[in-house]
Amino acid sequence: MVRLGDLELDPALVLAPMAGITDRDFRLLIRRLGGCGLVSMEFISSEGLTRQKEGTLRLLQFVAAERPLAIQIYGADPARMANSARIVEALGADVCDINMGCPANKVLRGCAGAALGGNLPLAAAIVRAVRGAVRLPVTVKFRLGLHERAFSYLELGRICEDEGATAVTLHPRTARQHFSGRADWEHIARLKRSLRIPVIGNGDVTAPEDAHKMQRETGCDAVMIGRASLTNPWIFRQAAAVLKGEGYALPTLAQRHALIHDHFLEVVRREDERSALHKLRKFTGWYTHGLPEGRRLRRLLSQVTSAHELIEAVERFFAEMLAA
Repeated sequence: MVRLGDLELDPALVLAPMAGITDRDFRLLIRRLGGCGLVSMEFISSEGLTRQKEGTLRLLQFVAAERPLAIQIYGADPARMANSARIVEALGADVCDINMGCPANKVLRGCAGAALGGNLPLAAAIVRAVRGAVRLPVTVKFRLGLHERAFSYLELGRICEDEGATAVTLHPRTARQHFSGRADWEHIARLKRSLRIPVIGNGDVTAPEDAHKMQRETGCDAVMIGRASLTNPWIFRQAAAVLKGEGYALPTLAQRHALIHDHFLEVVRREDERSALHKLRKFTGWYTHGLPEGRRLRRLLSQVTSAHELIEAVERFFAEMLAA
Protein backbone atom coordinates (compact mmCIF):
# COMPACT_ATOMS: atom_id res chain seq x y z
CA MET A 1 0.00 0.00 0.00
CA VAL A 2 1.19 3.53 -0.78
CA ARG A 3 -0.43 6.90 -0.15
CA LEU A 4 -0.54 9.68 -2.72
CA GLY A 5 -1.79 12.54 -0.58
CA ASP A 6 -5.20 11.41 0.67
CA LEU A 7 -5.41 8.65 -1.95
CA GLU A 8 -4.50 5.13 -0.85
CA LEU A 9 -3.27 2.69 -3.50
CA ASP A 10 -3.70 -0.90 -2.43
CA PRO A 11 -2.14 -2.89 -3.92
CA ALA A 12 0.77 -0.60 -4.82
CA LEU A 13 0.57 -1.49 -8.52
CA VAL A 14 -0.09 1.00 -11.31
CA LEU A 15 -1.15 0.55 -14.93
CA ALA A 16 1.20 2.70 -17.04
CA PRO A 17 -0.25 5.28 -19.43
CA MET A 18 0.23 3.98 -22.98
CA ALA A 19 -0.78 5.98 -26.06
CA GLY A 20 -3.41 4.24 -28.16
CA ILE A 21 -3.73 1.44 -25.61
CA THR A 22 -4.96 2.46 -22.17
CA ASP A 23 -8.34 3.67 -23.35
CA ARG A 24 -11.52 3.25 -21.32
CA ASP A 25 -12.15 -0.31 -22.49
CA PHE A 26 -8.66 -1.56 -21.61
CA ARG A 27 -8.63 0.25 -18.26
CA LEU A 28 -11.96 -1.33 -17.33
CA LEU A 29 -10.67 -4.74 -18.39
CA ILE A 30 -7.64 -4.39 -16.10
CA ARG A 31 -9.80 -3.09 -13.26
CA ARG A 32 -12.23 -6.01 -13.52
CA LEU A 33 -9.44 -8.57 -13.49
CA GLY A 34 -8.27 -7.10 -10.17
CA GLY A 35 -4.97 -6.36 -8.48
CA CYS A 36 -4.33 -2.90 -9.91
CA GLY A 37 -4.23 -0.01 -7.45
CA LEU A 38 -4.32 2.80 -10.03
CA VAL A 39 -5.10 2.86 -13.75
CA SER A 40 -3.73 5.57 -16.03
CA MET A 41 -5.30 7.17 -19.07
CA GLU A 42 -3.23 7.42 -22.25
CA PHE A 43 -1.34 10.72 -22.22
CA ILE A 44 -3.23 13.87 -23.13
CA SER A 45 -1.86 16.88 -24.99
CA SER A 46 -2.22 20.11 -23.02
CA GLU A 47 -2.59 21.93 -26.34
CA GLY A 48 -5.46 19.70 -27.44
CA LEU A 49 -7.08 19.78 -24.02
CA THR A 50 -7.04 23.53 -23.49
CA ARG A 51 -8.09 24.17 -27.08
CA GLN A 52 -10.95 21.67 -26.62
CA LYS A 53 -10.01 19.62 -29.67
CA GLU A 54 -12.56 16.92 -30.43
CA GLY A 55 -10.00 14.11 -30.75
CA THR A 56 -8.45 14.97 -27.39
CA LEU A 57 -11.78 15.28 -25.60
CA ARG A 58 -12.80 11.85 -26.90
CA LEU A 59 -9.84 10.30 -25.07
CA LEU A 60 -11.04 11.70 -21.74
CA GLN A 61 -14.06 9.41 -21.38
CA PHE A 62 -14.05 7.35 -18.21
CA VAL A 63 -16.52 5.81 -15.77
CA ALA A 64 -16.62 5.51 -11.99
CA ALA A 65 -15.74 1.79 -12.10
CA GLU A 66 -12.21 2.70 -13.23
CA ARG A 67 -11.34 4.60 -10.06
CA PRO A 68 -8.83 5.44 -8.82
CA LEU A 69 -7.75 6.94 -12.14
CA ALA A 70 -4.77 9.07 -13.19
CA ILE A 71 -4.90 11.38 -16.17
CA GLN A 72 -1.48 12.17 -17.63
CA ILE A 73 -0.89 15.47 -19.43
CA TYR A 74 2.08 16.67 -21.45
CA GLY A 75 3.27 19.96 -22.85
CA ALA A 76 5.96 22.65 -22.63
CA ASP A 77 3.96 25.73 -21.57
CA PRO A 78 3.56 26.04 -17.78
CA ALA A 79 0.42 28.15 -18.00
CA ARG A 80 -1.24 25.79 -20.47
CA MET A 81 -0.21 22.79 -18.35
CA ALA A 82 -1.75 24.47 -15.30
CA ASN A 83 -5.00 25.08 -17.17
CA SER A 84 -4.97 21.45 -18.32
CA ALA A 85 -4.53 20.30 -14.73
CA ARG A 86 -7.56 22.35 -13.72
CA ILE A 87 -9.61 20.63 -16.42
CA VAL A 88 -8.33 17.23 -15.25
CA GLU A 89 -9.38 18.06 -11.70
CA ALA A 90 -12.79 19.32 -12.85
CA LEU A 91 -13.33 16.08 -14.75
CA GLY A 92 -12.94 14.21 -11.48
CA ALA A 93 -9.61 12.43 -11.95
CA ASP A 94 -7.98 11.10 -8.80
CA VAL A 95 -4.39 11.95 -9.86
CA CYS A 96 -2.87 14.42 -12.32
CA ASP A 97 0.32 12.98 -13.78
CA ILE A 98 2.84 15.06 -15.73
CA ASN A 99 4.61 13.32 -18.59
CA MET A 100 8.33 14.11 -18.67
CA GLY A 101 9.34 10.74 -20.06
CA CYS A 102 7.84 10.25 -23.52
CA PRO A 103 10.70 9.70 -26.01
CA ALA A 104 8.60 10.07 -29.19
CA ASN A 105 10.21 12.48 -31.63
CA LYS A 106 7.04 14.51 -32.17
CA VAL A 107 6.84 15.13 -28.41
CA LEU A 108 10.56 15.88 -28.06
CA ARG A 109 10.41 18.39 -30.91
CA GLY A 110 7.86 20.36 -28.90
CA CYS A 111 10.26 20.46 -25.91
CA ALA A 112 7.83 18.27 -23.95
CA GLY A 113 8.01 14.74 -22.57
CA ALA A 114 11.56 13.48 -22.08
CA ALA A 115 12.96 16.71 -23.52
CA LEU A 116 12.21 18.32 -20.15
CA GLY A 117 14.94 16.17 -18.64
CA GLY A 118 17.30 18.43 -20.59
CA ASN A 119 15.59 21.67 -19.56
CA LEU A 120 15.29 21.54 -15.80
CA PRO A 121 14.26 25.19 -15.27
CA LEU A 122 11.28 24.63 -17.57
CA ALA A 123 10.51 21.33 -15.87
CA ALA A 124 10.49 23.11 -12.50
CA ALA A 125 8.20 25.83 -13.82
CA ILE A 126 5.74 23.23 -15.12
CA VAL A 127 5.59 21.28 -11.85
CA ARG A 128 5.24 24.52 -9.89
CA ALA A 129 2.41 25.76 -12.13
CA VAL A 130 0.49 22.48 -12.06
CA ARG A 131 0.93 22.02 -8.32
CA GLY A 132 -0.34 25.52 -7.71
CA ALA A 133 -3.38 25.00 -9.92
CA VAL A 134 -4.99 21.94 -8.31
CA ARG A 135 -5.63 20.21 -5.00
CA LEU A 136 -5.49 16.61 -6.19
CA PRO A 137 -2.23 14.57 -6.06
CA VAL A 138 0.30 15.61 -8.72
CA THR A 139 2.83 13.03 -9.91
CA VAL A 140 5.63 13.25 -12.47
CA LYS A 141 6.95 10.46 -14.68
CA PHE A 142 10.42 10.77 -16.21
CA ARG A 143 13.46 8.90 -17.53
CA LEU A 144 17.16 8.92 -16.70
CA GLY A 145 17.84 11.77 -19.10
CA LEU A 146 18.18 12.42 -22.80
CA HIS A 147 21.12 10.03 -23.28
CA GLU A 148 23.74 8.14 -21.28
CA ARG A 149 26.01 11.20 -20.94
CA ALA A 150 23.23 13.46 -19.72
CA PHE A 151 21.59 11.80 -16.72
CA SER A 152 19.34 14.33 -14.98
CA TYR A 153 16.91 12.14 -13.06
CA LEU A 154 18.29 12.75 -9.56
CA GLU A 155 18.16 16.51 -9.96
CA LEU A 156 14.77 16.34 -11.66
CA GLY A 157 13.46 14.19 -8.82
CA ARG A 158 14.61 16.73 -6.25
CA ILE A 159 13.03 19.54 -8.29
CA CYS A 160 9.72 17.67 -8.36
CA GLU A 161 9.88 17.16 -4.59
CA ASP A 162 10.81 20.81 -3.93
CA GLU A 163 8.00 22.06 -6.18
CA GLY A 164 5.38 20.02 -4.33
CA ALA A 165 4.91 16.88 -6.41
CA THR A 166 3.16 14.11 -4.47
CA ALA A 167 5.24 11.29 -6.02
CA VAL A 168 7.47 10.54 -9.00
CA THR A 169 7.81 7.60 -11.38
CA LEU A 170 11.15 6.63 -12.92
CA HIS A 171 11.58 4.55 -16.05
CA PRO A 172 15.34 3.88 -15.88
CA ARG A 173 16.14 4.17 -19.57
CA THR A 174 17.23 7.26 -21.48
CA ALA A 175 15.10 8.97 -24.10
CA ARG A 176 17.57 7.78 -26.75
CA GLN A 177 17.04 4.16 -25.68
CA HIS A 178 13.26 4.30 -26.09
CA PHE A 179 12.49 0.70 -25.00
CA SER A 180 15.72 -0.96 -26.12
CA GLY A 181 18.42 -2.32 -23.84
CA ARG A 182 17.81 -2.96 -20.16
CA ALA A 183 16.01 -0.88 -17.55
CA ASP A 184 18.65 -0.42 -14.84
CA TRP A 185 16.74 -0.68 -11.58
CA GLU A 186 19.73 0.55 -9.55
CA HIS A 187 18.77 4.07 -10.63
CA ILE A 188 15.33 3.59 -9.07
CA ALA A 189 17.09 2.65 -5.82
CA ARG A 190 19.29 5.77 -6.03
CA LEU A 191 16.30 8.01 -6.63
CA LYS A 192 14.43 6.42 -3.74
CA ARG A 193 17.36 7.04 -1.40
CA SER A 194 17.55 10.70 -2.44
CA LEU A 195 13.87 11.64 -2.02
CA ARG A 196 11.31 11.78 0.78
CA ILE A 197 8.22 11.53 -1.46
CA PRO A 198 7.08 8.14 -2.84
CA VAL A 199 8.96 6.73 -5.82
CA ILE A 200 7.21 4.46 -8.32
CA GLY A 201 9.43 2.09 -10.30
CA ASN A 202 8.76 1.27 -13.94
CA GLY A 203 10.53 -0.77 -16.60
CA ASP A 204 11.09 -4.44 -17.48
CA VAL A 205 8.47 -5.82 -15.12
CA THR A 206 7.65 -8.71 -17.42
CA ALA A 207 6.41 -11.31 -14.94
CA PRO A 208 4.39 -11.13 -11.69
CA GLU A 209 7.49 -11.98 -9.66
CA ASP A 210 9.33 -8.97 -11.11
CA ALA A 211 7.12 -6.54 -9.18
CA HIS A 212 8.22 -8.06 -5.87
CA LYS A 213 11.82 -8.23 -7.08
CA MET A 214 11.80 -4.54 -8.04
CA GLN A 215 10.41 -3.49 -4.66
CA ARG A 216 12.91 -5.68 -2.82
CA GLU A 217 15.93 -4.50 -4.82
CA THR A 218 15.08 -0.79 -5.07
CA GLY A 219 12.90 0.00 -2.07
CA CYS A 220 10.41 1.71 -4.40
CA ASP A 221 6.97 2.45 -2.96
CA ALA A 222 4.94 1.14 -5.91
CA VAL A 223 5.48 -0.61 -9.23
CA MET A 224 4.14 0.55 -12.58
CA ILE A 225 3.50 -2.08 -15.25
CA GLY A 226 3.00 -1.27 -18.92
CA ARG A 227 3.79 -3.50 -21.87
CA ALA A 228 3.59 -6.77 -19.94
CA SER A 229 -0.11 -6.14 -19.30
CA LEU A 230 -0.77 -6.34 -23.04
CA THR A 231 0.29 -9.96 -23.35
CA ASN A 232 -0.84 -10.86 -19.81
CA PRO A 233 -3.68 -8.64 -18.56
CA TRP A 234 -3.86 -10.85 -15.45
CA ILE A 235 -0.38 -9.70 -14.36
CA PHE A 236 -1.69 -7.21 -11.77
CA ARG A 237 -3.79 -9.83 -10.00
CA GLN A 238 -0.87 -12.25 -10.12
CA ALA A 239 1.66 -9.66 -8.92
CA ALA A 240 -0.65 -8.63 -6.07
CA ALA A 241 -0.71 -12.26 -4.94
CA VAL A 242 3.09 -12.49 -5.07
CA LEU A 243 3.44 -9.29 -3.03
CA LYS A 244 1.28 -10.93 -0.34
CA GLY A 245 3.36 -14.10 -0.43
CA GLU A 246 0.60 -16.08 -2.13
CA GLY A 247 0.52 -18.24 -5.22
CA TYR A 248 -1.53 -17.52 -8.33
CA ALA A 249 -3.23 -19.44 -11.12
CA LEU A 250 -2.54 -19.03 -14.82
CA PRO A 251 -5.56 -18.10 -16.95
CA THR A 252 -7.32 -21.01 -18.60
CA LEU A 253 -8.08 -21.16 -22.31
CA ALA A 254 -11.73 -20.45 -21.48
CA GLN A 255 -10.73 -17.36 -19.48
CA ARG A 256 -8.55 -16.12 -22.32
CA HIS A 257 -11.49 -16.58 -24.69
CA ALA A 258 -13.88 -14.71 -22.39
CA LEU A 259 -11.48 -11.79 -22.01
CA ILE A 260 -10.91 -11.42 -25.76
CA HIS A 261 -14.61 -11.88 -26.53
CA ASP A 262 -15.79 -9.25 -24.06
CA HIS A 263 -13.07 -6.72 -24.91
CA PHE A 264 -13.54 -7.05 -28.66
CA LEU A 265 -17.33 -6.72 -28.52
CA GLU A 266 -16.94 -3.53 -26.50
CA VAL A 267 -14.46 -2.11 -29.02
CA VAL A 268 -16.83 -2.85 -31.91
CA ARG A 269 -19.71 -1.25 -30.00
CA ARG A 270 -17.80 1.97 -29.34
CA GLU A 271 -15.51 2.47 -32.34
CA ASP A 272 -16.12 3.12 -36.03
CA GLU A 273 -15.37 0.22 -38.37
CA ARG A 274 -11.90 1.32 -39.45
CA SER A 275 -10.71 2.15 -35.94
CA ALA A 276 -12.22 -1.04 -34.52
CA LEU A 277 -10.49 -3.29 -37.06
CA HIS A 278 -7.15 -1.60 -36.44
CA LYS A 279 -7.50 -1.88 -32.67
CA LEU A 280 -8.66 -5.52 -32.77
CA ARG A 281 -5.73 -6.56 -34.95
CA LYS A 282 -3.34 -4.79 -32.60
CA PHE A 283 -4.74 -6.41 -29.48
CA THR A 284 -4.96 -9.82 -31.14
CA GLY A 285 -1.21 -9.76 -31.63
CA TRP A 286 -0.75 -9.23 -27.89
CA TYR A 287 -3.52 -11.46 -26.57
CA THR A 288 -2.39 -14.46 -28.59
CA HIS A 289 1.13 -14.29 -27.16
CA GLY A 290 1.81 -17.72 -25.68
CA LEU A 291 -1.55 -19.05 -26.84
CA PRO A 292 -1.49 -22.57 -28.38
CA GLU A 293 -1.54 -22.11 -32.16
CA GLY A 294 -1.62 -18.35 -31.67
CA ARG A 295 0.45 -17.87 -34.81
CA ARG A 296 -2.22 -19.66 -36.84
CA LEU A 297 -4.89 -17.32 -35.47
CA ARG A 298 -2.79 -14.25 -36.25
CA ARG A 299 -2.29 -15.50 -39.79
CA LEU A 300 -6.04 -16.03 -40.21
CA LEU A 301 -6.85 -12.57 -38.90
CA SER A 302 -4.42 -10.85 -41.23
CA GLN A 303 -6.79 -11.78 -44.06
CA VAL A 304 -10.06 -10.45 -42.66
CA THR A 305 -11.50 -7.17 -43.92
CA SER A 306 -13.99 -6.19 -41.19
CA ALA A 307 -14.17 -6.11 -37.41
CA HIS A 308 -17.13 -8.49 -37.29
CA GLU A 309 -15.34 -10.94 -39.58
CA LEU A 310 -12.36 -10.79 -37.21
CA ILE A 311 -14.53 -11.57 -34.19
CA GLU A 312 -16.17 -14.48 -36.00
CA ALA A 313 -12.74 -15.91 -36.84
CA VAL A 314 -11.67 -15.59 -33.19
CA GLU A 315 -14.85 -17.36 -32.05
CA ARG A 316 -14.30 -20.24 -34.49
CA PHE A 317 -10.67 -20.58 -33.38
CA PHE A 318 -11.58 -20.84 -29.69
CA ALA A 319 -14.51 -23.17 -30.38
CA GLU A 320 -12.09 -25.55 -32.11
CA MET A 321 -9.47 -25.21 -29.36
CA LEU A 322 -11.93 -25.73 -26.51
CA ALA A 323 -13.51 -28.75 -28.24
CA ALA A 324 -10.14 -30.42 -28.85
